[in-house]
Amino acid sequence: MTDVLTSPAGSATGDLYPTRGATEVTTPRQDPVLWAPDAEGPITAGDLSGFERDGFLTVDQLITDDEVALYRAELDRMVADPAVRADERSIIEPQSQDVRSVFEVHKLSTVFAQLVRDPRVVGRARQILGSDVYVHQSRINVKPGFGASGFYWHSDFETWHAEDGLPNMRTVSVSIALTENFDTNGGLMIMPGSHKHFLGCAGETPKDNYKKSLQMQDAGTPSDAALTRMADAHGIKLFTGRAGSATWFDCNCMHGSGDNITPYARSNVFIVFNSVENTAVEPFAAPVRRPDFIGARDFTPVQ
Repeated sequence: MTDVLTSPAGSATGDLYPTRGATEVTTPRQDPVLWAPDAEGPITAGDLSGFERDGFLTVDQLITDDEVALYRAELDRMVADPAVRADERSIIEPQSQDVRSVFEVHKLSTVFAQLVRDPRVVGRARQILGSDVYVHQSRINVKPGFGASGFYWHSDFETWHAEDGLPNMRTVSVSIALTENFDTNGGLMIMPGSHKHFLGCAGETPKDNYKKSLQMQDAGTPSDAALTRMADAHGIKLFTGRAGSATWFDCNCMHGSGDNITPYARSNVFIVFNSVENTAVEPFAAPVRRPDFIGARDFTPVQ
């Protein structure tokens, strides 16, 4: 059974969100969702209120069709490049041996670097987080058809806190679709409102856990019982939309995606913005830091 704490657990040691212990522990969120509710930016007041309530925000067309073609061509180029495939920043599907993800794309590609600096993108991150931001992580997810594996249910913050050392929930992600998201090709699923409580997972973090977890999540995975309770309480929202649409979501949302067994790829570019006032310290529940290309230690603000 999951224990529920009513006060900031671990506050004596500076850890507001204990995880990777002997049992699952649920901690009420200790941080705001919107760090500067009156901050100006491209998000309307109504959409900000929805983000605070649900933990996510959808934008029907963040980038144009011409821009989609540009970024999709760059994704295809990178995946086909033998040098990129051989780079440690590329994650390979265990069964098909296809490229699953490529990390740190804003440093590998000048094209994706431009996207990170785009005011439509970074402006929304600054507005939600109430400060300047840096890129904690970026990647392209390929997820081709005919068997690309999904991402099991998890909270990103649980991993970023435990293994990267992010102290507080002051981080936001955006997933920008480069192909159409159908209801059948392994789309993103989120439990609305799940960001209001932190689920600390059971079990220690193995050394170099990232080498396994980026292919198949294990450490930091919630129990079936906890996921059932959360789904009963919050429901599950499946995101669909045309290429160029985007989903912004809070770092503590419980989310995942299924396998893609359709013929239709579901590819996206994924950017994680962290506040410059929430820079990483040492991991809270892991023996060593993950590599910088997964959890950045360069805190230079996006300009």
